[in-house]
Amino acid sequence: MGSILLVDDEPLQAFARKSALEHRFHDVQRVADAADALCLVEQLKVAGGLALVIAGHHSAGFGGPEFVAELLVRRPDLKVIVIGGDSESARDYPGANVHFVPNRTSIAELTDLAGILMKECHRTAA
Repeated sequence: MGSILLVDDEPLQAFARKSALEHRFHDVQRVADAADALCLVEQLKVAGGLALVIAGHHSAGFGGPEFVAELLVRRPDLKVIVIGGDSESARDYPGANVHFVPNRTSIAELTDLAGILMKECHRTAA
C-alpha cells in the first residue's frame, strides 16, 4: 500500500500521531525536521514505496511552504498533508497533491484523511 513519512518536531504530538497512524497503516516512519525528511525521501525514492508525507508542527528555519515546495520538486507524485499553524492557510500550500488541515484537526480526522489519500495512491499505482 505504500509508506507514510511523518515530519513533526514536537515529540509528544508526533508520538501520538505516529501511534494512531500505525494502528491503521503498516509502514509509518517519523523524522523531526525537514532536512532529515528530504534525505529520507531521496533514499525512499530509490527504494520506492513512499506514498504520503504528513508535515506537522514546524520548527524555525527551513519548513512550511518552502519544505513542501522542495519535497514536490523531488517527488511530484507524493501526496502531502500539511498540519498548519494558526498563521498559515491553504493558500500557502498550492498544488493538487497538497492537503492543508488546521492544527486543531483531531488525530482521527488526520488518520481518516491519510486513509483516503493512501487509497488514491493505491488506485493510481494499480
